[in-house]
Amino acid sequence: MEPALLFQKFGLALGLGLLVGLQRERSASVLAGFRTFPLVTMFGTLAGVLSAGFTWAFAAAGLLAMAALIVGGNVIRLRTDNADPGMTTETALLMMYALGVFIAAGPASVAIVLGAVVASLLYLKPQLHGLAKKIGEKDFQGIMQFVAIALVILPMLPDVDAGPYGILNARRIWWVVVLITGISLGGYLLYKMCPPGSGALAAGLLGGMISSTATTVSFARRTRHDPGANAGAALAILLASTVVFARILVLIAIVAPGQFTALAPPITGMLGLMLLISAAMWWRARGERSDLPEQANPTELKTALVFTVLFTAVLLATAAARDHFGSRGLYAVAMLSGMTDMDAISISTAQMAGNGQLASGIVWRLLLMAAMSNIVFKSITIAALGSRGLLKSIAPGFGISLLAGAALLAFWPWQLPEALPPRAGL
Repeated sequence: MEPALLFQKFGLALGLGLLVGLQRERSASVLAGFRTFPLVTMFGTLAGVLSAGFTWAFAAAGLLAMAALIVGGNVIRLRTDNADPGMTTETALLMMYALGVFIAAGPASVAIVLGAVVASLLYLKPQLHGLAKKIGEKDFQGIMQFVAIALVILPMLPDVDAGPYGILNARRIWWVVVLITGISLGGYLLYKMCPPGSGALAAGLLGGMISSTATTVSFARRTRHDPGANAGAALAILLASTVVFARILVLIAIVAPGQFTALAPPITGMLGLMLLISAAMWWRARGERSDLPEQANPTELKTALVFTVLFTAVLLATAAARDHFGSRGLYAVAMLSGMTDMDAISISTAQMAGNGQLASGIVWRLLLMAAMSNIVFKSITIAALGSRGLLKSIAPGFGISLLAGAALLAFWPWQLPEALPPRAGL
């Protein structure tokens, strides 16, 4: 191995070890701290380099040596009455040794992510313990249902194309359910970690990850009884709607990465505009505290089944509209689907772009029209459930967004020919 590459690997081991060691030093760990962790990580890298050049016995011997050092350190602590019943530092030491070995042979990007995850888990101890206390029995049942959805049901489903247009593949459809449920679950857990008075900023950003429509309904109803909360509610709803565009970009990157550069620019433009509008709204509502409304656990099996039915319906409607009515039929489906759920139309059209069944110029327009339809639906919801003051507060932001979307649809150049490509097997 070249000396320059070796220096890079040991430098990475040193940096990750210092990061984790700093956290352990700040937590007053008596077993290992700022100096020990970088030494252990570099020791692991050295063992990995020697193992790659000679035999993997070096890595195994190093692991045994680490175990012996940990046992010896704990024996000394017990004899000095400095006992700590936790095993966090010991586990972190073994993890960093293994990470050091991995650095010797694995990609640096993966090692960096793993090191950051270790440091974050150690640092977020109070937040994670607080989250565990906040999760009730019903929430825990929902999380276990997600485990069943992802690890039990998904592997059992057949990977066979069936049904009209050959698009009803049970495993691929359920994989989409797992993806959407997982994203929503991540937002829900972050939401649970926030203190009740975190304000509209956190409520909007995290509420958009869970469900922007549910966030809109919750804050609209609140303003009926508390008109003084209009500014904070408008900010939360606008932020939740902004997250919709970020969510679309994430889904495109996952299901159609090859088409991301073609689909992302106009969607990113709308995201940037919505962020600017949200910033202006935040300046107006700054200093106003807002309690976080309750959010339903998105991992409920009933929620997953409802989304499955909706996504399947959108898949069939999109394929039928494309086959019988061309792009005009697709636009109608996009607008109707956007009113109820953006994820279904986002994934279905992005998949068609990735498979070459739809031109990218048509797909991003479908997604933008669906998002605009979603904004109109939220406006109707606010008018029906919220106060007049909330509607007046949110109307300028939503109005500018709709005008900008219409301008993009009218003036953004087509990146691919408008005509649909010849129909391919789905």
